[in-house]
Amino acid sequence: MVKAHDILGMNARQQEYVSLNSGTAKAFCSSKYATKVLLANKNIGTALIYGVLTSIEDVNEFEWHTLEKNFVIKPTNGNAGKGVAVFRKKIENKEVWIDTQNQNWTLEEIKLHCSDILAGQYSTYGTNHQVIVEERVPIHSTFDKYAFQGTPDVRVIVYNHVPVMAMLRLPTKESQGRANLHQGALGVGVDIATGITTYAITGEGRPIQFLPDSKRKLNGLRLPFWKKTLQTAVEASDAAGLSFCGVDLFMSEEKGPMVVELNANPGLSIQLANRAGLRRRLERVRDLNVLNADHGVRIGMTLFAESFADKIKAEDGLIILPFREKITVYDDIKENSKHANEVEALMNTGRYRSAISRQLAENFGLVQVEDLLWYQSEKDETKAPVIEVQIKIRSRKIKTGMVVLKRLDKSPYKVEIGRNDLSGFVVGENE
Repeated sequence: MVKAHDILGMNARQQEYVSLNSGTAKAFCSSKYATKVLLANKNIGTALIYGVLTSIEDVNEFEWHTLEKNFVIKPTNGNAGKGVAVFRKKIENKEVWIDTQNQNWTLEEIKLHCSDILAGQYSTYGTNHQVIVEERVPIHSTFDKYAFQGTPDVRVIVYNHVPVMAMLRLPTKESQGRANLHQGALGVGVDIATGITTYAITGEGRPIQFLPDSKRKLNGLRLPFWKKTLQTAVEASDAAGLSFCGVDLFMSEEKGPMVVELNANPGLSIQLANRAGLRRRLERVRDLNVLNADHGVRIGMTLFAESFADKIKAEDGLIILPFREKITVYDDIKENSKHANEVEALMNTGRYRSAISRQLAENFGLVQVEDLLWYQSEKDETKAPVIEVQIKIRSRKIKTGMVVLKRLDKSPYKVEIGRNDLSGFVVGENE
């Protein structure tokens, strides 16, 4: 159950988080063209631009006949999918194109649509209305049976260089093939640690378990390129200088994650899709010292793992563990090499995060700068480091964040496994 004080409301979003973004950073979000130029210059994946049309003369002179298939027409400063026209192919030997709704467009109709964009009919920001003609990213095969006609996208909320929450948006018949919740698309929560879908909502925010008019479950779908998707989102946010934002991405079968746009003022329905509050997640990463995008991704994947996704992954059902169990801890003593070490650990369900003795962590070469995730306060130990550790419990390998504690140096158990790493297990009597 989500607690009320964990939820981020509109006022708090504006005052505490959106306000952190500079005017320059926000300017990138209000111009799709500026965003694409920025990302292209930083070698961050985004759709190719075929043309930017700033006048009726540009519209008339553009070589439309060269666009044989897969292109998009959109305003440079619109939002919520307004004014976006997506085309699949051109009819051979005719000046007629078919959009993703199987509607035919003549050249004159396309030009008229561009004229409406230039007149500001679909724009949300500013007065400089322009038309972008860009590459369409075809639907990834993973989503063939989940999306209606259009291409799904993934929104990732990034704060302080850390991906804190994510949502898959699936086009529906109601949304006319657009991945926009306001127009009727579905929002599906995604576990940050694994890229596995968890819960889902309709465009109105109602919980939903199955794809409309089908028996296909919306949870348990594994998204492609997941770690790369998170890394791309953080890199795009950093490139624009955004402290807090939503990054929307397409999944390309050939090119991987591709940024669609940046949003300095992302919507809050993502909390309903994940059944989790944004405020709590944002507060957890507010004061962390994040070194780079990869570090931020590792922090996000460690902090925000969902037990729901762990249950999906558990192929063998629940495993009963004793309170004392021999586990494997992998060390980093040799460069590019990991060695397995058997350690007797205490299954401590009174702890949330697992812990390791400082002496053992040092012996295994784990207290390195590249392994450090963040510092956290612990009883009798101020600012205990949290490091990335790979362990194996029975047959299950787990990459997790462990608190390094000096007090465990004198304990008979140099490792304590917390609740965070016991999903899929039941801790029972000693065997």
